[in-house]
Order: sequence, then structure tokens, then C-alpha cells
Amino acid sequence: MCFKISDVCLFFIVFQLKVIAQTYVPDNNFEQALINLGYDTAPLDNFVPTTNINTVTSLDIAELNITDLTGIEDFLSLTSLDCSENQITSLNVSQNTQLTELYINDNQINTIDISNLTILKIFWCFNNNLNQLVIDNNPNLISLVCWNNNLSTLSVTNNKALTVLVCEENNLSNLDITQNTALNRLQCGSNFLNNLMLTKNTNLTYLACENNQLSTLDVSQNTALKTVICNNNNFKTLDFSNNTNLSYLDCHSNNLCTLNIKNGNNSTITFMDFSNNNFINCVIVDNENADFSAWKPNNFNNYTNKIETCRVFIPVDELNDFIGKYYTLPTLTNGNYFTESNGAGTLLNAGDNITESQIIYIYNETICDSNESYFNVLITDADYYIPKYFTPNNDGSHDLWKILDNTNIISKISIYNKYGKLLKNLSSGNLQWDGTFNGKHLPTDDYWYVINLNTGEAIRGHFALKR
Repeated sequence: MCFKISDVCLFFIVFQLKVIAQTYVPDNNFEQALINLGYDTAPLDNFVPTTNINTVTSLDIAELNITDLTGIEDFLSLTSLDCSENQITSLNVSQNTQLTELYINDNQINTIDISNLTILKIFWCFNNNLNQLVIDNNPNLISLVCWNNNLSTLSVTNNKALTVLVCEENNLSNLDITQNTALNRLQCGSNFLNNLMLTKNTNLTYLACENNQLSTLDVSQNTALKTVICNNNNFKTLDFSNNTNLSYLDCHSNNLCTLNIKNGNNSTITFMDFSNNNFINCVIVDNENADFSAWKPNNFNNYTNKIETCRVFIPVDELNDFIGKYYTLPTLTNGNYFTESNGAGTLLNAGDNITESQIIYIYNETICDSNESYFNVLITDADYYIPKYFTPNNDGSHDLWKILDNTNIISKISIYNKYGKLLKNLSSGNLQWDGTFNGKHLPTDDYWYVINLNTGEAIRGHFALKR
């Protein structure tokens, strides 16, 4: 004990101050948490004995309204830090090199450097304001959860141990996971992805890629998949025939034309939703007679177990050939008029008057495919018109041998085969023939006609039937 100040006593006091190192902790909520955990004593003074914290291996200070984590640098032995659900805006963990688990989610952090955390295995940083995240120096990372940030790029090519990757609700336009062969769970929804290569991720059991811009999805190699959530993309076709473990599929609100879920194990599917796919024609399943009442949409009934019967059908209107002085285009239900094939040339509209002979095409296109028909318009002001051929094959074009009588000058037409046998008599008002005799189709050949006019004159000639 020293009762009066002397050189020896002063030396002892200074020595004591040097020995007891202090860590600066300016945030009162942080310091109070350390007091509650027994690492400091009241009252609050913004300092914590360093020796009390530099050997701590696990620290849970979540949900304590902490805004500043200054002082965390002296927790040199930390292997697990949970500071989630606070109000932290910046965090320096460069000295915490022993960390294997780091939970900083639900804060307001803009940037973080984890390059020194080379043995880090679990990193959860979701619900922050991160614009960039570099994890190249974290090869041992097995779980990365970074959803709901502002990330426009994310490279995981050096993180080959990753089994869980959750990067939803960012601004990613590209995601290369070809090196992450151990990946078991992938959630990358609500980004701007237009491509996703999964062929190397054969251990994947859970996939959520909804709300992106994907148009193709090859899961043929992902035979372990159990859950797939891929709604709100641009898929035209999805094939899960190789995914025998599939039990949950949500692919609603795409542009599906065909869906193949004939995987030999439909009985294990507990949830199925392919609703809001307006062009889907049929769904290929194991047993078309099974009970699909729990699937969505529940009013869909075109199930088949044969892929060859599931074809995309695009309806298109068909019109008969026309011969006359002018033709007015009627209203169409399926398709639009064009002057050239495949929707090329000039677009014509219902109500247009056609005054020149031409072929007019009716073209209908959907997201799945296209279809077209065509008809001939022959504009003539002659008293009558006699076709030189017809092709009665039910294709909608030239199916009838049809005489045009503009002035009602024809009274009767007789049709003969080349041996002179009478096959058909046509009377005024019904001057057309379908190429049959006694209900049987006649073969390809030349046929002859005699046209009797009201004047008493007879016109003779021949025409071709082509099949």
C-alpha cells in the first residue's frame, strides 16, 4: 500500500494502467450487451477490458438496436458472430480471422470486406444495402445467403464447397454456378437472369428461379431435384421426365406450350401449379386417368401419357377460293390477312375490297408456333369462268370444280369421263362438282364438260382432276 505519492508509487500506478488494456466500445447498446454477457461491468464508460473478450469464441448480439460495432476487432478468437437485426451501417471484421460463421443480416450495411476470413463457412448478409460482395478468398464457404441487397454481380466460381446459395431479390443478370458441383439448394429468384446452366449441379434438390427472364431450363441432369419453383419466366416448354424425385412444382405464369412430367413417379407429387399458361395444349403424365383434382388449374383436363399426341395446335381461319368481279374480305376469328406467306407482304384488313386477282394468306402466330392458310381470288368481269383444274383433297384450296356465271347465262352443265360416261349434271345456281361419282372419289384424270347456255348454244371442253 502507498500512503503518499513517491516515485515508486507513481511507477506502480502507471504499470497497472499499462497492464490492464481496454477496448473502445462507443455504442452503449453494444457495451450493455457485453455487460449482460459478463464481459464488462457497469457503469457504461465506453470501454471493455480486452482480456475479457479476446478469447471469446461465440458472440450473439442480435436484435439489440446496435448501430456501431466498433470494438469487435479485439474479439480475436471469435468463430461465430451473430449481429443480425440491428441498425449497423458499417462493420470491420478484418481482424476476426477465426470466424467460421458470420450473421449480419437485417442491418443497413453498404459494404463489407471478408477477404481475411479464409476459413469462413457460413455467411448470411441478407436484407442489407450491399452493392458489392467479393467472396473469392472464402473457398470454405458452404452457405451464402445474400438475398435482398443491391448486387448486380456475384462470382461464386472459387466457392466450390457451396451447398446453399440464396441470392434472390438482387439485380443479377448473370450467375455462373458451373463450378459449384456440391450445390444442394439454389434460390436465385427475382433477378434479371436470362440464362441458368444447371447441368453440373447434379446434387441439387431445391431450385427456386422465379421472377426472372429465363426462356429455357434444362434439368435433365438434376435427377435429385425435389422442389422446383420457376413461375413468372418465359418458358415455352418444360421437361421433368428425368426428375423421378420431383414432389413440388410451381411453374405458373409462363408461356408454356407443353409440359412433360411423365417421370414414372407422379404419385409422389404433393403440389403442382401450371396455371396462367394461356397456350398450353396438353400435359404429359404417367397415367392420364389419374386423379388431378388437387393440381392447378383444377379445370384443366387434357392430360395424356403419350408425348406424340401432345402437339401444339394453332388455329387459323380458312376461306374458299373466290371468283368474281370484286371480293370483300370478311372478319376473321383466328389470324390476319397478308399478301405473302408467313405474315410477310402487306397487311390486309377485314372490309377491304379486293379488285385484283391474287393469293391471300391468313396467318396466325402465338408464342408457341404459327399456322397459315391461303385462298385464291380471281377477279374477272367475263360472263362466265371455267376452271382448268381442281384438287379435291380437302385442303381448303381448289377443292371444287366451280363455274362462275356472272350473268346467269348457263342453264345446265354435264360432266363426262374420257369414255363418255355421264358422271354429273349441274343446274343453274349450283355449278360446282366435288369429284365424286356415286359417293366414290374419282381418280386423277382429264374430264369433259358440255355447258348449255340459255341461248341454246353448247360449249364443250375438258379440265383436270388432280389428287
